[in-house]
Amino acid sequence: MSLDRHLMRPIDRRITRRELTAALAAGAALAALPHRAVAQSADDLVQRAIPSSGERLPAVGLGTASVFDGDDARTRDAATQVVAALVAAGGRLIDTASTYGDAETVLGAVVAAGNLRDKLFLATKLESPDGGELKRSLARLQVARVDLLQLHNVSDPHQSLAQFRAWKAQGLCRYVGVTTTYRGSFPAIESVLRHEKPDFVQVDYSIDNREAEQRILPLAAEVKAGVLTALPFGRGRLFRAVSGKPVPDWAAGFAGSWAQFFLKYLLGDPRVTAVIPGTSSAAHMSDNLGAMRGPLPDADQRKKMVAFIENL
Repeated sequence: MSLDRHLMRPIDRRITRRELTAALAAGAALAALPHRAVAQSADDLVQRAIPSSGERLPAVGLGTASVFDGDDARTRDAATQVVAALVAAGGRLIDTASTYGDAETVLGAVVAAGNLRDKLFLATKLESPDGGELKRSLARLQVARVDLLQLHNVSDPHQSLAQFRAWKAQGLCRYVGVTTTYRGSFPAIESVLRHEKPDFVQVDYSIDNREAEQRILPLAAEVKAGVLTALPFGRGRLFRAVSGKPVPDWAAGFAGSWAQFFLKYLLGDPRVTAVIPGTSSAAHMSDNLGAMRGPLPDADQRKKMVAFIENL
């Protein structure tokens, strides 16, 4: 769900963001060619079990807010390249919403054209328990069901998920969830988590926005809800903060870029099921997916990461 990081490309300590983009573009294009993209071994990826089922999910996905919201040739081409990069690197999760402009339509066309449905874990969001809205989303996505159906921006602490569970029973989705990216709605989300116990909760969470770490993650673990982290780059704040600065040497063992630094902070908490940064760049997608490989920071390293960002 996160915004892309165009024009906010900090300098890596070994390679610039521009150089990385150029180097990865060829690989992303190759991945988009029919029958050429070969997913990397799942054994090498950071994967997390969905608490309610035990199904394992690659821990880095793709958000589509503000990046796929125009139904035009340029957007569809970018989406094709980004989704190809995701699949080629072993990723599966794509998160979208009925309110993200034409994102569902663009994504549906890309998935159908590439015959990719079985390779993906598709999540979308509805504004209300409205059958008409769900029908429209499924038509736009060109699918008979989604993997995760979420009630978007929950603000009512008494919100029922009965209709979502009915759709789940009908086979229109495999999991149900709730979302918010507003701190003011955290009390409502906490209440719904307690009395509805959904399969997933999606909240905004980044290294410089850690309220969910104290309030939502412990409760999600208690009710066995998976956690998706929206806005993991803080709406671009984090890239602006480190622009022109190298990734610190002490982080080199687990982060090859600033994107991986920010994402691995989140994945360092085992209660996080997956991070879903948004991008319309295949090179950025490939860089983000690098956070699924190699070691994750331990508790002491995560504290050091927070201190570093807070001292910028």
